[in-house]
Amino acid sequence: MRRILFPLLALFLSVDMFSQAKLPKLMVVPSDVWCVEHHFVDTVEVFGQVEVIPDYKKALQSSRELMAVISKINVLMADRGFPLQDLSQAIRSIQRIDQENSVLRTKESGAGLAESPLDRLRRTAKADIILEVDWGINQTGPKRSVTYNLRGLDAYSNKQVAGAEGTGAPSFSAELPILIEEAVMNHMDNFTAQLRQHFDDILAKGRETIIELQIPDNGQDLDFETEFNDKELGEVITQWMVDNTVEKRFSKSESTENYLLFEQVRIPLYNKGTPLDADGFARQLRNYLRKAPYRINCKVVNRGLGRCLLIVGEK
Repeated sequence: MRRILFPLLALFLSVDMFSQAKLPKLMVVPSDVWCVEHHFVDTVEVFGQVEVIPDYKKALQSSRELMAVISKINVLMADRGFPLQDLSQAIRSIQRIDQENSVLRTKESGAGLAESPLDRLRRTAKADIILEVDWGINQTGPKRSVTYNLRGLDAYSNKQVAGAEGTGAPSFSAELPILIEEAVMNHMDNFTAQLRQHFDDILAKGRETIIELQIPDNGQDLDFETEFNDKELGEVITQWMVDNTVEKRFSKSESTENYLLFEQVRIPLYNKGTPLDADGFARQLRNYLRKAPYRINCKVVNRGLGRCLLIVGEK
């Protein structure tokens, strides 16, 4: 009897711990390919280069099909314990902040808010997992079917962590949400199992991020070979990574006197109950370098949820 009870008790405890953990936020978006095919794109300058990006606002305002597909996947995921952020509501929130910022003025000078393109890019809905969906409708006589591709992408590492694809059985139904449901139902349980496996991994090993550090070209007598108490600055930073990453998990991919690149940096999910991203983790390192004996000013440059640059030696 004990041999049966103890495994069952362990199983119930693990399920209870998982249910109490804060699940990452998910959001369904149309794939880039779908947006390009339907001409729902825009151009933006990112770090001096012009890029074509999906225009989700235009897509949502113009495509009833997209709204129907997102709503159906939201319901299917919620039924399996995965509540999702709604893309349209997130876009409305961003628009509202844009409108508020456009009329804000300082009391003394009446100046508006200074906002760089980077600021606007950062002000997006911070979903942890992006569910990217692509689909096409097949017509065979009076019957229709849907071929779809659903990918779960980790917003921090940009790695695919779950996937499902296939073609539903031909149906006389003309409603896209029903066709989508019929097509994905056979694969949804396996898809959500992959997501749960990924969640288990980040709960145990932390989020995967990238941290860059660079010395500015300002003529200062400081680089990553500068010594503090018989240790080079690069060694000091590496030791800080050892002490502050989850299970000491990271990879130093590049190391020169002026540049350090740490990849596969596993950071805790939360800092005192607050979700932690690459920006927050880099600020912890910045605060460490500000203190004695280093007294080094640093500037944090946010490059997304999972990537951050620390400019060392100048703000």
